[in-house]
Amino acid sequence: MDTKKEVFKGLAGIDYIRKIIEFTLAGIYIHIPFCKQACHYCDFHFSTNLERMDQMTEMICHELELRADYLKNKNLETVYFGGGTPSLLKPKLIEKILSQIAKTYNSGWKEVTLEANPDDLSVENLSTWKNLGIDRLSLGIQSFDEDVLKFYNRAHTSEESKSAIAKARKIGFEKFSLDLIYGYPQPDHTLWNQDLSEALAQNPGHISSYALTVEPKTALGNWAKKGAFQPADEDFVAEQFEMLQEQTDKAGYIQYEVSNFGKPDQFALHNTNYWKGVPYLGVGPSAHSFDGKNRGANPSNNSLYLKSMERQTIPFAVDNLTDEERLNEYILTGLRTLWGIDFGVIHKDFDHDLLSSKKSILAQMDSEGWLEWKDKNLSLSKSGKLLADSIAAALFV
Repeated sequence: MDTKKEVFKGLAGIDYIRKIIEFTLAGIYIHIPFCKQACHYCDFHFSTNLERMDQMTEMICHELELRADYLKNKNLETVYFGGGTPSLLKPKLIEKILSQIAKTYNSGWKEVTLEANPDDLSVENLSTWKNLGIDRLSLGIQSFDEDVLKFYNRAHTSEESKSAIAKARKIGFEKFSLDLIYGYPQPDHTLWNQDLSEALAQNPGHISSYALTVEPKTALGNWAKKGAFQPADEDFVAEQFEMLQEQTDKAGYIQYEVSNFGKPDQFALHNTNYWKGVPYLGVGPSAHSFDGKNRGANPSNNSLYLKSMERQTIPFAVDNLTDEERLNEYILTGLRTLWGIDFGVIHKDFDHDLLSSKKSILAQMDSEGWLEWKDKNLSLSKSGKLLADSIAAALFV
């Protein structure tokens, strides 16, 4: 019997699409928790002690084996190396992880992304990564200004940023994403204009851009608490977000998620699947997973993770979501994207009439010009995307 045909029998439209996702699609996220140095704004989980990379790789491979059933009956579509700084891993360790994934799951991947810093893009590394099957690089540029890079405590130089894509293209890479930070406090927008212009001149195909955020447990957070750093005001940051929208649009990029801009054929498949609710397995310290219904995470502690794995104990804590939490998550993630939210899906999957329950709020938002409608599908306008999280929160049930 053809199991897949039997499962899909009698299904049509959105039900058919949902069942395909449930049955076949999945992604794997590998968290590499190491960095050369701590960026002053970063609150992601990492360690600057690089001595345990071999052991960590061994345990990541072990976790991939132990959790093979998490993506049962699903074809692996994407692999994403994040962190931390995955480009710090020796190529042989990356190869070991990819070999374990291929052995435990399948090797018919459509996209394999490696987050990398410009200073790690040696010809040797690039050649090896390409040969290993990595076909997309996400480059942590952040800024092309030397003084700003020093303030952020980045390990690379402006010149390394500018030459990064050219070096990778020479090796044969075709898919790139550049990370940029806006909102660095300045008297005017000259610096941000220069960063945007330089990034677009590189023609990367994809740009991810985020506002400079002061997180409590960072150097920036400590400076702000002591009054040694004054963040830019909200209007200044909003103006730079609007500049980002305008200039990327002129260059042919589509804002398919609030912080992500891609040419029509350059959307990040792995992250797009996240936002569309496709299941994924997260492996390594602090990595999150989603099985299509519930979420969970590994501890943000390298020693605890390694000790647990050595004891053959998966340190994964499950977060069983209520129907209300799942609906709110659908609203939050959906409204951040080009595809928006579908009131028909909400009614069918969550037995909730959001159009009626939030009628007055939706009408007010619509009058502000924040919403875009297509039948029973709702997405956000350019101005609405600036307020995406607040709009979503107002629609929570």
